[in-house]
Amino acid sequence: MAGKNKMQNYPRVAIDFSPKIPPLKKVEDKTKVNVRYCLISPFAFVHIYWNPKISELVYEIEEPLLNEKETAYKEKIIAAMRDMINFEGIIEKEKETLLEYIDKRFKILAIELGMEISYESYKKVYYYLCRDFVGFNEIEPIIKDYFIEDIECNGANFPVYVVHRVYRNIKTNIVFKDYGRLESFVEKLAQRCGKYISYAKPILDGSLPDGSRVNATYTKDITSRGPTFTIRKFTKTPWTPTQLVAFHTLSPEMLAYLWLLIQYKMNLLIVGGTASGKTTLLNALAFFMPPESRVVSIEDTRELNLPRENWLPSVVRTATGVGKVGEIDLFTLLKSSFRQNPDYVIVGEVRGKEAYVLFQGMASGHSSISTIHAESVDTVIKRLETPPMNLSPTLLNVLDCICIMTHAIAKKQETRKLKEIVEILNINAQGVALTNTPFVWNPANDQFYFKKNSKIFEKISTRYGLDIEELNLEFRRRVQLIYKLYSYKIFKFEEIQGIINRYYKKPKELLKEFGIQ
Repeated sequence: MAGKNKMQNYPRVAIDFSPKIPPLKKVEDKTKVNVRYCLISPFAFVHIYWNPKISELVYEIEEPLLNEKETAYKEKIIAAMRDMINFEGIIEKEKETLLEYIDKRFKILAIELGMEISYESYKKVYYYLCRDFVGFNEIEPIIKDYFIEDIECNGANFPVYVVHRVYRNIKTNIVFKDYGRLESFVEKLAQRCGKYISYAKPILDGSLPDGSRVNATYTKDITSRGPTFTIRKFTKTPWTPTQLVAFHTLSPEMLAYLWLLIQYKMNLLIVGGTASGKTTLLNALAFFMPPESRVVSIEDTRELNLPRENWLPSVVRTATGVGKVGEIDLFTLLKSSFRQNPDYVIVGEVRGKEAYVLFQGMASGHSSISTIHAESVDTVIKRLETPPMNLSPTLLNVLDCICIMTHAIAKKQETRKLKEIVEILNINAQGVALTNTPFVWNPANDQFYFKKNSKIFEKISTRYGLDIEELNLEFRRRVQLIYKLYSYKIFKFEEIQGIINRYYKKPKELLKEFGIQ
């Protein structure tokens, strides 16, 4: 009875799944890297350091160590809880409610099973119960790491790798040593995505509740090392335009130019390879859409996060039954979007027949922005002209501008750059493009260069009856404003959006505030 009362009186452990984000600086010499920061307070930490034995950086998760008795208790409690509760059914509840629920069940089961657990042991076991039932087991601390972009598992008995915002590709100390455990973890990912994975349907493509994108495989038939998964983490708060200037991804001149293009409803395509920063740039450019404009976005999996109220986000739905029953694809959503009276249409990525609808929409006056996998203007045109898109080269003339993103090594650091901005002047029937390139990044000295004769400015001037000199003056004002925001370290989501909205409503007042003529 005394043991029973003792367990019942243990205070619930406070777990913080979102501790403070530490400031991390890039270190040119990787052998000098040695940082440690908290991921789940006060239980899980990461230690990133140079390992001389393997001559590379390592990413080590540090969690409470359990002794044999604690491990046995943990396994017994987990097994008993699994039998009692359908956690997938209650996972939608508030996290705080779930943590309290686990605490109560843990205490009841421990008493019923006659376990004598000290408070120190209770705290550690409780952490693992929360991590596995509410979170994502071994990789939950990695998911909570603000700096992680991708989590990659290449099969059983191989270390999980991460892509870190500051230190890039790093090997972790997490290894799924048991094939069955990895298989059940992939099943868990599928459940959390609201999808199904099996031997008959062994590929998973979906989104977790926080918006992170998941691709996973289930059998050795298609990935010889067994089940695999890749999680592309979703940034709840998108990078702001000034943060991209701080990262030296682009220049203030590039941003001011793109701001004007968006304001005057030009059609943009952002191109680049996988993980080159296309969606990041797309999100940042959305800050420049006038505050009252209606924006409709269409995506395969939810990645966009626009800082605005008048926004209708749409996501495709996969088939729910045999064949294509219940499927709503990009093509269908895009056709529907043009009936929703949008000022701007954003398509996460074009890669199929929806391209025709997008370009028809551009031709009928709907300003559109999208991304596409390609490396240059020529490869974009070839992709759009060939199956499955099959667009006529002359239809491509509705496109005004192409932004080319790239992965690059600058000053021995891996980085993302807006390599060039290309204006499309004309595409002939043979698919040959006449272009003008007002902005280019030079990898030799890591500098951005601006050529002052913009043909798009001439187009805006003609279309809207604006004086070209006034347009150039407006461009210079916005360059100064962006540079001042960057200099004053104004990076926050709400602050930046507020300033841009004010600029649309009271430009003279705002420019005066920042000392701009």
